[in-house]
Amino acid sequence: MKLTARIAWQLDGQPLDSRLVPLLAAVAVTGSVAAGAARAGVSYRAAWGLLRDYERRLGAPLAKLTRGRGATLSPAGEALLQADTAAAQRLGLALSQLATDLGPAADERQPLRIAASHDIALAQLRDALPASGALRLDLTFMGSLDALAAFARGDADLAGFHVPAMGVDAATQGKLDRWLKPRRDRLISFAAREQGLIVPPGNPRRVRTLADVATKNLRFVNREPGSGTRLLVDSLLARARILSTRIAGYESAERNHVAVAAAVAAGTADVGFGLRAAAAEFGLGFVPAAKERYLFAVRAGALDSPQLRAFLDLLRGPLPRRAMRGLPGYDATAVGTVLETAALGI
Repeated sequence: MKLTARIAWQLDGQPLDSRLVPLLAAVAVTGSVAAGAARAGVSYRAAWGLLRDYERRLGAPLAKLTRGRGATLSPAGEALLQADTAAAQRLGLALSQLATDLGPAADERQPLRIAASHDIALAQLRDALPASGALRLDLTFMGSLDALAAFARGDADLAGFHVPAMGVDAATQGKLDRWLKPRRDRLISFAAREQGLIVPPGNPRRVRTLADVATKNLRFVNREPGSGTRLLVDSLLARARILSTRIAGYESAERNHVAVAAAVAAGTADVGFGLRAAAAEFGLGFVPAAKERYLFAVRAGALDSPQLRAFLDLLRGPLPRRAMRGLPGYDATAVGTVLETAALGI
């Protein structure tokens, strides 16, 4: 048994929307409404709706946009976020004291630590897990290489990453070799998925390849260095013999697929690169470029642990297939299959 409590703010006797404070915190961290919305788990349209609604009700803006510099919190937004942080700290102290007074009755389930490249189906799977179930997932999204580095350091039990279905190039192979060891590690299949160019509805600029992005001088929104998608973009550019300096916006970076699609939907970019499912979420156009495999790296010796057995049971059950069934470009055929690292040619 575990006692919990939560903070519930009210405005004129009415509860604040529970999404507002997490959205403000995410905007403060990411410096972007689009990326903040994705981080907070709300749609871009809903995020702007919240900000505008509470600007009207409070009589002051909560966030402000600056051309070329993204978004920052206004003084009112900062004040609300600071008040929530202070209240959370006091609540945490109170709960700690209560736990001491009542004696040890903590939740004995240890979460399975997953460092992972962003994936829409994986996020849905985590959210679908019952809070009272035997398995808890401590999921942190980051770039593929950062996830593998955390796994190699022992800071994560699993690392989620993705590679092209057709195989990795020599540059990517060298990066994988650094973190994955054939005798020590195994791979668990999660999903096959489709990545490509995300464009406005109807693809008005007739974009078919990254070469079109360069020759038409279109504004591109990229993923962060170290992400699997950035590695894929680099590989496609190298194969087409296109210098990254010819891509306007190559150095721009969003931290997940939803934020990339949100940037195209908002008109701050003409084209992005990401998942077909992210494009579909915003009603955008999509030009396929690559099929890939999303995998988890795991220690071979951990596969017989209760946590990993529960995780494999989860993957082989109905929840992942149910999540992927509603996501364009996803295929759950091989989910839960355990592989040798030789499957990557390592």
